[in-house]
Amino acid sequence: MEAIECIKTRRSVRKFKPGAVDRETLTKIVEAASMTPSWKNTQITRYHIVQDKELLNRMVAECFPGFAHNQEIVSGADNLVVVSMVTGRCGYERDGSFTTKKGDRWQMFDAGGAANTFCLAAHAYGVGTVLLGIFDEDKVAECIGLPEGQQVAALIAMGYADEEPKTPPKKTTEVLMNII
Repeated sequence: MEAIECIKTRRSVRKFKPGAVDRETLTKIVEAASMTPSWKNTQITRYHIVQDKELLNRMVAECFPGFAHNQEIVSGADNLVVVSMVTGRCGYERDGSFTTKKGDRWQMFDAGGAANTFCLAAHAYGVGTVLLGIFDEDKVAECIGLPEGQQVAALIAMGYADEEPKTPPKKTTEVLMNII
């Protein structure tokens, strides 16, 4: 799949066919996502892929308080990616000071770029994804035993699509672009 076609055709998939994505495909997706540029090549993004049904059910019950829609999505997926970031590296100088006024927000920028690349790579390999942002970060970290020094950035429900989402309306370039 060509890059522009991949960008233009990727949609958020919220309904999945039963079954785990195989290790070989997951490896290819993570390998592609690892090519995402990062702050001073710090490569802080990590992918924790949950396929254990008992753990997925626990996460559905405990990690989405008051947000039934995400519970429904995750309960229908046999694959949940916890995107984490190694903290204290991105946006810093060697002496521990921040390089810019953005402080440690660069780490979320890098993790977000890597998560998006992960979703595009998954699409290129025929796997549907949806990024989820509403969840209890601490509970997710506890459930998966997130290593010290890492923080949860996002969740990605994934699997083989059981729907074909339509393209939602998009803003025009006249609205999005300002040439000065």
